[in-house]
Amino acid sequence: MKLYWVWVVIPFLLLQVVNGILGFNETELSFIEAYDYGISKLNHNPLMVGLTLITSAAAKGAVCLDGTLPGYHWHRGYGSGANSWLIQLEIEVWTLGACKNFTLPIILWQGGGWCNNIRICVYRKKTRRGSSTYMEKQIPFTGILSEKAEENPDFFNWNRVKLRYCDGASFTGDSENKAAQLQFRGQRIWLAAMEDLMSKGMRNAKQALLSGCSAGGLASILHCDEFRNMFPTTSKVKCLSDAGLFLDAIDVSGGHTLRSIYSGVVGLQGVRHNLPRMCNVHHDPTSCFFPQNLISNVHTPLFILNAAYDSWQIQSSIAPPSADPLGLWHDCRLNHAKCSASQIRFLQGFRIQMLNAIKGFSMSRQNGLFINSCFAHCQTERQDTWFAGNSPRIRNKAIATAVGDWYFDRAGVKVIDCPYPCDNSCHNLIFS
Repeated sequence: MKLYWVWVVIPFLLLQVVNGILGFNETELSFIEAYDYGISKLNHNPLMVGLTLITSAAAKGAVCLDGTLPGYHWHRGYGSGANSWLIQLEIEVWTLGACKNFTLPIILWQGGGWCNNIRICVYRKKTRRGSSTYMEKQIPFTGILSEKAEENPDFFNWNRVKLRYCDGASFTGDSENKAAQLQFRGQRIWLAAMEDLMSKGMRNAKQALLSGCSAGGLASILHCDEFRNMFPTTSKVKCLSDAGLFLDAIDVSGGHTLRSIYSGVVGLQGVRHNLPRMCNVHHDPTSCFFPQNLISNVHTPLFILNAAYDSWQIQSSIAPPSADPLGLWHDCRLNHAKCSASQIRFLQGFRIQMLNAIKGFSMSRQNGLFINSCFAHCQTERQDTWFAGNSPRIRNKAIATAVGDWYFDRAGVKVIDCPYPCDNSCHNLIFS
């Protein structure tokens, strides 16, 4: 009987934790995914890589929100990849999944988002998203970070680094709030990490790729040219943004939810002075935090990977609860199969806005595109979406193949999927 109550109470408590998170303003906090396929389809024995704290960062004031040292995970390259470097800026996804080998749900914390007001920043600094004290000491490397050639054919033996995200402004802020004991030092963290990695061999890189997903995908755009300038002109340097094409879109109430969030981030964290100068000449600082106003002015070759129906943007920007007080979008935002015809038309409009945003960008021969018509978010670090037998494809080309072809100049890659529901290769996210 005691054992029975243990199995009843623990799942209930976990459910309350999740419900509590959802109730804590999910738009401000972070994104929570509840995959219908959970984590059981991921690599069962992923490479676990330890955390390295950047000890030189303190003297530069390059610290997390709570003042602790920032860090990264590094798996050293070898053979033909010994002088090649892949920098992955930490993603912004929280997942709640179920593993077929366990009865209880497994909560996976993976994430980031943005820190746009004092209340949420104070909360954040007591988590792994604002303090290295709470960061996992080891994390799995899968997808584009995998060390297995059969899972990651082009980058498996490179130096692969995941830079942890603990500032809340996509590595661009530089200010503080003494009253709340908050340090907004994302730009300094970025520079301290790059300097530390340069001292450990990255300065000798013949090839380098700056990548990131979601908030990290935005950061890879913001820092792309800066990253290129750290290397000799003879080095092959490119950037990859996965699920980072956040749009200044109108939400279902006619408002601009994401613009409001970004305005808070830019103002609170002193982001303005670290935004691209060319953009600041023509736009207000908040607009210069939106990738659609940046990508055409990035000089370094850039690859944009994005779902046309990005799940994060639907959940937290297009149809967040704050813009849907009557809950008319509730079922649709959790499961696209439950969207009405008019709701699908609204989402088709969002896809068109995304395609319009990349028109100028796509004209450059050096840039790459992979826009699939999936309800997804972050497809590079998950093995099932990056490179697997049933990975998403456009014109029979998997994401890993498309990125590799573009990076190594094997082929030009600018592929845009037909509109939903034509693509049956998608790994669509279903929420609960």
